[in-house]
Amino acid sequence: MTTPPPTPTPLGSLPPREHLCPGQIETVLDVVIPVYNEEKDLERCVRRLHGHLVRTFPYGFRITIADNASTDDTPRIAARLDDEMDHVTAVRLEQKGRGRALRTVWSLSEAPVLAYMDVDLSTDLNALLPLVAPLISGHSDLAIGSRLSRSARVVRGPKREFISRTYNLVLRGSLAARFSDAQCGFKALRGDVAGRLLPMVEDTGWFFDTEMLVLAERAGLRIHEVPVDWVDDPDSTVHLVRTATDDLKGVWRVGRALATGALPLDRLARPFGDDPRDRELSGVPRGLARQVVGFGAVGALCTALYLGLYSLCRLQVGSQLANAVALLVSALVNTAANRRLTFGVRGREGAVRHQAQGLVVFAIGLALTSGSLAALNAATGSPTHTSELTVLVAANLAATVLRFLLFRAWVFPERREAAARPAGAGGTGAHDGSDRNRGNDRNDRNNLSRSAR
Repeated sequence: MTTPPPTPTPLGSLPPREHLCPGQIETVLDVVIPVYNEEKDLERCVRRLHGHLVRTFPYGFRITIADNASTDDTPRIAARLDDEMDHVTAVRLEQKGRGRALRTVWSLSEAPVLAYMDVDLSTDLNALLPLVAPLISGHSDLAIGSRLSRSARVVRGPKREFISRTYNLVLRGSLAARFSDAQCGFKALRGDVAGRLLPMVEDTGWFFDTEMLVLAERAGLRIHEVPVDWVDDPDSTVHLVRTATDDLKGVWRVGRALATGALPLDRLARPFGDDPRDRELSGVPRGLARQVVGFGAVGALCTALYLGLYSLCRLQVGSQLANAVALLVSALVNTAANRRLTFGVRGREGAVRHQAQGLVVFAIGLALTSGSLAALNAATGSPTHTSELTVLVAANLAATVLRFLLFRAWVFPERREAAARPAGAGGTGAHDGSDRNRGNDRNDRNNLSRSAR
């Protein structure tokens, strides 16, 4: 039985995940195999994967061969497999790029679970069902195979091992990624997530899935990891140096976009829990513990900045002026950091207003600290530098508590109407990349539909 395509979810946060009903869906899983000049391995890969799915996968499936501009015999082999085998489809794009092939085919697919694997089948296929099961059950949004998990079993040379681990360390250090293995060619995601996530991904090559994972993780989507058994393909055609260079460029581009808030990640947010009652609770502050930790971390760094600036300025000017300058600079930094990191406000919209409100909070802190210095001078006449710092630390602690309360209640109040925000209400500049990708996707779909069998 064929079900009609799902109704697109209105822009805004994603709805709660739901358990799929496989008995009511003809094709639950669409496994895409992106290929470029793979005449040697393609038929063996498809037949092995097809046989495994027939034997072990309990739901309807489809294998899609995504040929991105091969120049050898790959298109003919793919077309023959399409003709000879049930549940196998071959499509061709006239432009190279693994990411382009995945985004185009996934965007056209009506399957509720989308996956891909490399044509060399380095990953043991017994991990396929554990990979997609959390997506079918509604537990997770994306799933990845991990060769770096403790229980994974991997056979590969020291050079590839070093490159893989180094790359993941770069991701952790630069983009704060928490997933363990970005490069394993064994991933899956839910179709409703793909509809929102894929237009935000700019890369069309090997960095595509890394960018997809980083954006999903930053948006708070749940990523499930499956330890895999993996055997390196010694005949891999991947150009390591060029791929590494492109990946580093991608890391820089994505890091800059995240830092400036140029991506509408709020469209990917999930409500807390799958029970509708979780979203009907009123009067309960959400995320308070996380905000306290984040505010404390930002406050500690800004306090260190403040004390350093005060000590430096105090060498040239009086204590009151040094305090005012140090407090002003640290207040601007504190407001910007808390806006982005503690209260999760992205984009440039409202930034000037937030800084203006932050300056009002700064004025209150200035009054507290200046008053404390004035009281110290009145009490001792000529206080030591250590005494001044001690009094300022105590005054700043009091000002910090007040600053958090004002930030939470006045500067960055929780916007309960955000879920009802109209389409296109992301931050300033948030649509440029996704709109451009949607235009590219339409061109790819037109080319694909003419060549699909």
